[in-house]
Amino acid sequence: MNVTTDGKKTALITGASSGIGAELAWLFAADGIGLVLVARHRDRLDALAEQLRSRHGIDVMTIAADLSEPEAPASVHAAVTAAGITVDYLVNNAGVGVHGGFRDTRLEDELAMMRLNTAAVVHLTKRFLPAMLMRRSGRILNVASLAALQPGGPGAAAYYASKAFVLSFSGGLGAELRGSGVSVTALCPGPVDTRFQEAGDFAKTLLYRSFMTRRPESVAKAGYCAMQRGRMVCVPGLFAKLLAFGGQMAPRRLTLAINAMLLRPRG
Repeated sequence: MNVTTDGKKTALITGASSGIGAELAWLFAADGIGLVLVARHRDRLDALAEQLRSRHGIDVMTIAADLSEPEAPASVHAAVTAAGITVDYLVNNAGVGVHGGFRDTRLEDELAMMRLNTAAVVHLTKRFLPAMLMRRSGRILNVASLAALQPGGPGAAAYYASKAFVLSFSGGLGAELRGSGVSVTALCPGPVDTRFQEAGDFAKTLLYRSFMTRRPESVAKAGYCAMQRGRMVCVPGLFAKLLAFGGQMAPRRLTLAINAMLLRPRG
């Protein structure tokens, strides 16, 4: 394990082994920022860490942890503290979705999703924010979703609600911290071509089969730039911006009916 000790900045990224998280790691590394990479899969993390060290010569620490476990965020913070690492950038990217009628999905899956998508975000932020405030310097990037800008998602009701929480939490906290030197940015991408849609059983829906228009690298770059500029919300891409506008401006009943159609599985 390599540890940053020379005053260089460090970013902690959850869900870093693939998709948007991995692409964000490459962006930080290209700017010479050290990394703490957190995800469940040790082998993927270590492979990515070795590539980042080889290409950019940065310090990388890996932590294999399942953040849907209640005590995992505290363990991550303890490991980072024990290594003497100062976290300048906190990226809460880890997330999962549960697709299907709420009456049919497993309670255990829904609760694990809520712990990962919402509780872990709050827990990690609570742990790392005080040191940022003491230094009057820090940036937090929370990966929400276009779902957060919709009135609801029939067929993925709890998932949409979890991402609405992330957006609301980010906005409220960002407003609290104005003038503190710490900024909070919510990244709200539409459909992205990552492992997410397979793991959450979204791949067969009309939304993902017909509107998979964004690559994780372009979404990561948009979020990275927005975070560095201290923007509060980033919705990458014209299509996502149009859906976000429609979700907020169209009649609620109409938007829910459209979302139900988009989230319905297709053969």
